[in-house]
Amino acid sequence: MTVENDQRHFHRIIYKADASLTDNEIKKDCQIIDLCLKGCLLEFPTPWEDNLESIYTLNLKLAPNTEIKMELKVAHVIANTVGFKCVHIDIDSISQLRRLVELNLGDSTLLERDLLALSEGL
Repeated sequence: MTVENDQRHFHRIIYKADASLTDNEIKKDCQIIDLCLKGCLLEFPTPWEDNLESIYTLNLKLAPNTEIKMELKVAHVIANTVGFKCVHIDIDSISQLRRLVELNLGDSTLLERDLLALSEGL
């Protein structure tokens, strides 16, 4: 896993993992390409043709009793790769995501900057 920083407010971590995305009508399997405290980039088996305005729930299972759930909105689409912006995350999930980002960044000062940017955006 590596860190990608391309002039964004939040440091993205490359984190390849299987996950699922749901809304009221669909459940889609996907692969996480990268994650940050404010969103994610997902890859789907087929090009994205679903609603661009819906709120979706990402479910990422880290361990049998540990998962990250984020409510997301589509930010951009390029074929079967879709960027999502987080619109809501519960306290347990943000704690798990924070730990995951912290472990992959390897630098707690970078994480603290991301958390400050996240709190300023609220």
